[in-house]
Amino acid sequence: MRRSGMLLPVASLPSKYGIGAFSKEAYDFIDILHDAGQSLWQILPLGPTGYGDSPYQSFSTFAGNPYFIDLDELVKENLLSNEECNNYDWGDNEESIDYEKIYLSRFKILKVAYKRSNIGLNKKFNAYCDKNKWWLHDYALYMAIKDCYKGKSWIEWSEDIRERKEESILVYEEKLQEEIEFYKYLQYLFFEQWNRLKDYANKKGISIIGDIPIYVSLDSSDTWASPELFQLDKDCMPVAVAGCPPDSFCETGQLWGNPLYDWEYHKFTDYEWWIKRIKQSFELYDIVRIDHFRGFDEYYSIPYGDLTAVNGIWKKGPGVELFKYLKEELGNVDIIAEDLGFLTESVQQLLKDTGYPGMKILQFAFDSREDSDYLPHNYDRNCIVYTGTHDNNTICGWYKEISKQDKRMSINYMNNKYTRDNAIHWDFICLAMRSVADTCIIPVQDYLGLGSEARINIPSTLGMNWKWRMQKDCFSKKMIKKIKMLTKLYGRI
Repeated sequence: MRRSGMLLPVASLPSKYGIGAFSKEAYDFIDILHDAGQSLWQILPLGPTGYGDSPYQSFSTFAGNPYFIDLDELVKENLLSNEECNNYDWGDNEESIDYEKIYLSRFKILKVAYKRSNIGLNKKFNAYCDKNKWWLHDYALYMAIKDCYKGKSWIEWSEDIRERKEESILVYEEKLQEEIEFYKYLQYLFFEQWNRLKDYANKKGISIIGDIPIYVSLDSSDTWASPELFQLDKDCMPVAVAGCPPDSFCETGQLWGNPLYDWEYHKFTDYEWWIKRIKQSFELYDIVRIDHFRGFDEYYSIPYGDLTAVNGIWKKGPGVELFKYLKEELGNVDIIAEDLGFLTESVQQLLKDTGYPGMKILQFAFDSREDSDYLPHNYDRNCIVYTGTHDNNTICGWYKEISKQDKRMSINYMNNKYTRDNAIHWDFICLAMRSVADTCIIPVQDYLGLGSEARINIPSTLGMNWKWRMQKDCFSKKMIKKIKMLTKLYGRI
């Protein structure tokens, strides 16, 4: 079945309070997708973000980001007032997220709502806590203790609680009872609002593509509560961490710093934790994209403490065995494998064995020095084609930066020598749309013809990423009609 959709992080939606949320603007975007003939909305990971603001470095692999809770919904429930919401500083740039201001404001206003909620007496809340106790309590306790330590990671806590001594756990549970309930309340709100939004999308014929990182953060409740899942030493410090070797993105490689999995332990447990993780993902999303899929075949292991990824080595991952267990437990689920970068024969065999579709990026196709698997004539149907992803420049920004030879190659390939540079994005959108790939996803910025100022992330950099926001009312009726026409023309409705 041919289908298409758009890539837009929830954080990048317009809103009144500095960052995209599960608010009216999210519902409006679903209406845009529907009116434009799209059937997919791809988002980035929804977990709570920490230092660096990356959705791929979360305090929990199971929790949701409190930044996305719709404050207007709390106003409707008489837990907040419009005046209270407007009294906080959410930043003054509608096209950029000011994470410092969001951090300083969001939890304060949510604490006001919590204190008025009497949530401990709410039967639905208590049922939610019971159902999700297997991850929720550890997460809420972790965040409450983290606040006591002024935001420090658990590896900097005192030994008794770092090592989860039973008597220490009991002391903190008693001492921080209200804070623990507050963090559980935030998760209750998050999932209530998200489920309503997803239900609305599904009723409009829109499926949600969720995104899960392969790794979890060192600074997370997962690592603290379940150290046996990871390659940690007797003092619970990492033996080695994750990343990528030197490549065209970065000559010293990418040092992510995530703890690596103890795959022997996971195998011993029949991959129980992974099955729980994927199962919960399919409760949140209709389709799941697994980031850095090649890490299941081989993973890059960098000695802990190294300042770059240069000294890393490849080690063997679980391979297809994990996915056989997954299929036994969950049946045939709709997974996208992020298979970008250099692929060995064994990675390609893993993709073939699982049957999952991989990804094709048009920006990677036009290298005049060599043929590329990313050129559309090399695709098979079982793949997802993108003009670019959150890690790429926008099409317009990229096109300005590539060499004359690569520009000439792309123009010759599309047989269109008369396109103006300010309309080149439509040529690439059409190239993706008419490809044989079953699924086509276009980042919103490319439909809007935006330049490098709208880029979401530059890998291996900190400080300026994950900030871009879409302006309100940027999709005109004329543009929506054009997108629908192209979608119909290329057989994706």
